[in-house]
Amino acid sequence: MKVRTAIPSGIRACAPVAIALALTACATRTPLLPADYAGPTAVLKDSAAMFSMSKADMYYASSINGIEVDNVRFATRSASEGRGPLMLLQKVERRIPATPVKVQVVARTVYAMPIMAMTSTVYQVKGEVDFTPEPGKNYVVRGKLGPAYSAVWIEEEASSALVGSKIEVNGSAELGFFDK
Repeated sequence: MKVRTAIPSGIRACAPVAIALALTACATRTPLLPADYAGPTAVLKDSAAMFSMSKADMYYASSINGIEVDNVRFATRSASEGRGPLMLLQKVERRIPATPVKVQVVARTVYAMPIMAMTSTVYQVKGEVDFTPEPGKNYVVRGKLGPAYSAVWIEEEASSALVGSKIEVNGSAELGFFDK
């Protein structure tokens, strides 16, 4: 009898913690541009190179002017949940102000399942790119990942012209086991 009453009271004690955790998981990101923003804008797109249904190299913006933004890595992970070794690559783009910006860019090898990343090679390079987008233009985060050279950069989509600086690693950009 005491066991029966102890279990429900234990569940009741954990309920507020469970609710708080559930609400935290639903938190949204701070919008990069307010809904009523009327200033000039450009578009910044993420990109990826798919090698199989389970593996891709992704090139994306992780934050702009210090504000975390949705990106291809997390959109793909969310769309691929529950699909085992099948990755559903997502396209991600966002409006950005046509004013000087600081963009945290990342190039990273991504697998459909975390266990695949733990047992495989993962390359990553990241850094900050400063540039001033021109109103109405489209920009793309591009990159290259490999055993001897890795890089990530932003280019103007129509001309493929580099904007800002290229973040490069000469040599291995392979992540260690605990960094994956």
